[in-house]
Amino acid sequence: MSTKMKGIKVGDKQSKYPIIQGGMGVGVSMHNLAGNVSKEGGIGIISTADIGYLEEDFAKEPMKANLRAIEKEIKKAREIAGKDKIIGVNIMVALKNYSEIVRECVKQKIDLIISGAGIPKELPEYVKGTTTKIAPIVSSLRCCKLIVSHWIKKYNYVPDMIVIEGSEAGGHLGFKSEELEENKKPKLENIVTDVVNYIKGVENETGKDIPVIAAGGIWDSKDIKKFLNLGASGVQMATRFVATNECDASTEFKQAYINAKSEDVKIIKSPVGMPGRAINNSFIKKVENEKCKIEKCYNCIKTCDVANSPYCITKALINSVKGKVENGLIFCGSNVSKIKEIVSVHDLMQELVCDL
Repeated sequence: MSTKMKGIKVGDKQSKYPIIQGGMGVGVSMHNLAGNVSKEGGIGIISTADIGYLEEDFAKEPMKANLRAIEKEIKKAREIAGKDKIIGVNIMVALKNYSEIVRECVKQKIDLIISGAGIPKELPEYVKGTTTKIAPIVSSLRCCKLIVSHWIKKYNYVPDMIVIEGSEAGGHLGFKSEELEENKKPKLENIVTDVVNYIKGVENETGKDIPVIAAGGIWDSKDIKKFLNLGASGVQMATRFVATNECDASTEFKQAYINAKSEDVKIIKSPVGMPGRAINNSFIKKVENEKCKIEKCYNCIKTCDVANSPYCITKALINSVKGKVENGLIFCGSNVSKIKEIVSVHDLMQELVCDL
């Protein structure tokens, strides 16, 4: 790694490498993956989406289980990574209990909160006076300007980081379905250039350094270098970290990534009202033609219309992460078909930084 290449600064800590492992839920990026990514010089991110799904009382009291699991997962990740490393969480704005989840993560003194799947308008309110740093996920310059101006005007709070998630990312996407058509996709390079130029002005006005992180479809060191050269401080990568020994998902989930071909990747309409990128397995084909009976509501997402939803997204994601992949939803990034083997986090990190 070149001496010119720096890690990403979060508060008084700095990662060795300019790589953030994206949050993936339910249960894909928990303490083991996040802790090992941080240990190896990146920034590991725990997904808080139904994080308590393995707790015994999750079905009866999902919120209590989720709050309890946050404390457990953060503690375990820190034990793996070491106290000088950066551990973060991903919290979706769309969660029904968003404020409670944020407060619990702040209570646990999490280093970084990355928040998207909606606009985190009130996020600064929960972290003022604490050491926790916050980063909104944006998909356009317009969205970035809206959040930055709102945070500064209402809270006198300048974002600690900006994560730009492009149209090639996995899971729920911050774009309209028509924008995700092959010839209409916004280029991540263009969004990053626009946001970097805007953020430079904000930095000059406020005197605060604001790392800009590029995400979505980033595959190798060549891609990382490209975005660093465009002015980004680092990248966020998720899909590649699924195919690691340390990923918290089942072996069957990882194997689904290895088996996926490019034609298996599909943009779906999620029950929560957002488009998402997933592997077009038998479950996806089934729910396109028939509605799955929802026997239990986990009160997870604000925008979910249980009465008219084709299936329960919580149950579908839990099924897949536990290994029932043909009866579950498998979110993925656009490059999933390039994955051919399961490797260690150490080896993957070294591969990603070897040419920087």
